[in-house]
Amino acid sequence: MTASCKLRRALPCRPKNPFFPWSFAKILLMALVVRLPTSFGDCGKPPEFDSMTIKGVPKSSYVIWEKVFYDCKPGYYYKLFSPYNTFCEPNSTWYPIDEACYRKSCPTPKIPNGGVVALQMGFEFDKEAEFYCDDGYYLKGEQILTCKLSGDQVYWNYAVPTCEKIFCQSPGKIENGKHTNSWRNVFEFNELVTYSCDPSNGPEEYSLVGESKLICSGPGKWSSDPPQCKVVKCDYPVLKHGRPVSKIKDKFSYQDEILFQCLEGFYLNGSNPVFCGGNNTWEPEMPTCIKGFKPTHPTKPPVSRYPGYPNPRELPPIEEIVELDPGVIALIIFTILVAIAIICTCLYKWLRRGKKGCLW
Repeated sequence: MTASCKLRRALPCRPKNPFFPWSFAKILLMALVVRLPTSFGDCGKPPEFDSMTIKGVPKSSYVIWEKVFYDCKPGYYYKLFSPYNTFCEPNSTWYPIDEACYRKSCPTPKIPNGGVVALQMGFEFDKEAEFYCDDGYYLKGEQILTCKLSGDQVYWNYAVPTCEKIFCQSPGKIENGKHTNSWRNVFEFNELVTYSCDPSNGPEEYSLVGESKLICSGPGKWSSDPPQCKVVKCDYPVLKHGRPVSKIKDKFSYQDEILFQCLEGFYLNGSNPVFCGGNNTWEPEMPTCIKGFKPTHPTKPPVSRYPGYPNPRELPPIEEIVELDPGVIALIIFTILVAIAIICTCLYKWLRRGKKGCLW
């Protein structure tokens, strides 16, 4: 019994593993420590926004769950709640947030007898407003205003315009004539005055040269200048190689009309008819009669480099080449009809006989 016990004690003992378990645990712990900065590390710089700025001085990195607070930039305001913040999440990213501040707006301008239109939606700073007036009023001041920002305050860059009522002074008296409501000195928008001439004391009557009706169309502005009342006489119209077609009169006064025609072998060049104008002359300029036949196309060969001329390779329309006599036109039509009849007869015989060509 004693020997067996000594023999058992003499057996070599199993060597212990020097890497297990403490060494292996240390390795795992070191791996976790190395892994922490990437999985559960800090966040970098917080996000930046157009309407918000970070409170205080921003840092280059932040630990997880650390918060960053924002304020509105000058000219912006919180619309929902304040303060606004974000924080560093465990995955090293910032909790997503959006813009929370809104641009300040200039006060909506209101003008009596007019209105305002936002050229871009709303009246926020850097945006424009356009003003208009109702009928019978005109805009006094700048038509377009811009909302500006100064520090944290907004303002219009010009004074808000006003809509003033349109008035016209009397259009004035004229020599040898008068206008309606001549006793008034002030007229409102769209009011009308009518001019007329006085009776003449001599053999010739006065003609009203110009517009007889004037309308107050703007502040101090009438639709046209006042007319004139004067005696208008035009000389007897003489056209060389031509003659008047209209009824001949002994006297020609304002706006009398004359129509002309040329003698055989001449053609008319110029305005037709002409009128007796307010300056005692025929208007437009008197026409002339030119010997020959009126050309229907350019007399010079068309040149492509001249603007307005056709390409030399293009043929002019048929009506510009020649004017056909009615008898010639009838002969051409008859020839075409005969040719069609011959073709139809030939085709009919060919179909009947089943042969190519036409047998006569």
